[in-house]
Amino acid sequence: MEGGIRPRIRVIAGLGNPGRDFERTRHNLGFEVVDFLKGKTDFVAGEGKYHRCDTVVYSVKIVLLKPTTYMNRSGIAVRQIVEAEDLSPEEVLIITDDFNLPLGKIRLRRSGSDGGHNGLASIIYHLGTEDFPRLRLGIGPVPEGVPAEEFVLEKFKQSEVASAENMVERAANAVSTWLKEGFEESASKFNLAPDDI
Repeated sequence: MEGGIRPRIRVIAGLGNPGRDFERTRHNLGFEVVDFLKGKTDFVAGEGKYHRCDTVVYSVKIVLLKPTTYMNRSGIAVRQIVEAEDLSPEEVLIITDDFNLPLGKIRLRRSGSDGGHNGLASIIYHLGTEDFPRLRLGIGPVPEGVPAEEFVLEKFKQSEVASAENMVERAANAVSTWLKEGFEESASKFNLAPDDI
């Protein structure tokens, strides 16, 4: 990072599990956001364990990424695209679900811990750093007595679908704002509160 200028986002990786059995589940919100962002451009098989879509968002050339590794091994695919595109971790935005946030809320961060999320833990392990941006989409709270690993693989209840769909659109708008106007502007518009920045 020369001259104190932060790298721009060049890859947006939505986390999820491949296959029809996992479509529309809580754990696949990352996939849904990159699907929203792709427009009419299609995903194609990449040279690693991922599908990619090369597109333009607000005049910024972006690679949208869907790991095909399943959630708990997401870091393999992210490391592969970082190496293939010669990127720094700061140039890869990760989008994922978060059961620690209430349904409908989103949070942008420039870095941070895995927060108990296995996909983020895998990425931290394979990149060797926590210093990559992420956008978390709330799916919580986890109902009492339900194991979190089961809850995240459930489909949204009918009463939750509208909130989930609205959150996906807001997340896509947050990404677009980040690319167009910068992190601070996007975080101030879309984060839970100023101290979440």
